[in-house]
Amino acid sequence: MASPPPSAAPARIVVLVSGSGTNLQALLDAIDADPAGYGARIVAVGADRDGIVGLERAERAGLPTFVRRVRDYATREEWDEALAAATAAYEPDLIVSAGFMKIVGKAFLAAFGGRVVNTHPALLPSFPGAHGVRDALAYGVKVTGCTVHFVDDGVDTGPIIAQGVVEVTEEDTPEGEAALHERIKEVERKLLVEAVGRIARDGHRIEGRKVHLGHVGE
Repeated sequence: MASPPPSAAPARIVVLVSGSGTNLQALLDAIDADPAGYGARIVAVGADRDGIVGLERAERAGLPTFVRRVRDYATREEWDEALAAATAAYEPDLIVSAGFMKIVGKAFLAAFGGRVVNTHPALLPSFPGAHGVRDALAYGVKVTGCTVHFVDDGVDTGPIIAQGVVEVTEEDTPEGEAALHERIKEVERKLLVEAVGRIARDGHRIEGRKVHLGHVGE
């Protein structure tokens, strides 16, 4: 699977959030710092809940927003279809799941498969799921980190785009999990900004489990 060759126009990105939106802010800052050179622009921000800081960040940036709450739909499948339709309305080239805490389903992946970027606070395939930092600490690893990957129909099982390493120190105990998680987030934000920019500027292709950044045929 490959993205089309990049055009002169910046890639259109829809960002999905569920909370504070720090990854969204990192993307906004990178684009603001070099609007022409970054290669992408955010065209909308979606969420699965109201009243979150991530939506406030989007509104301050003058971006359109939409909310699709699971509880407003009779089934999870109907919610997934509604989320896909709301996202498709902005004609995105790429979707970034920036702390979006819902698993997308068949309808969303049918529309955007191979174009949904997610982050995870562990070095996949180790420690997938909602408690990657806690699970890594409990296992006694000496290094952990973060992964930027494409989303597929599993839980944190999609092809890996980039990874960053964070050392685990003696001070990193289960009680101090938050401190380690914050160090991981610092690396994660930089890694996500770099990966999204490269995909937007250079395109990508997916061969099996391998992600290649750059134009097809290069």
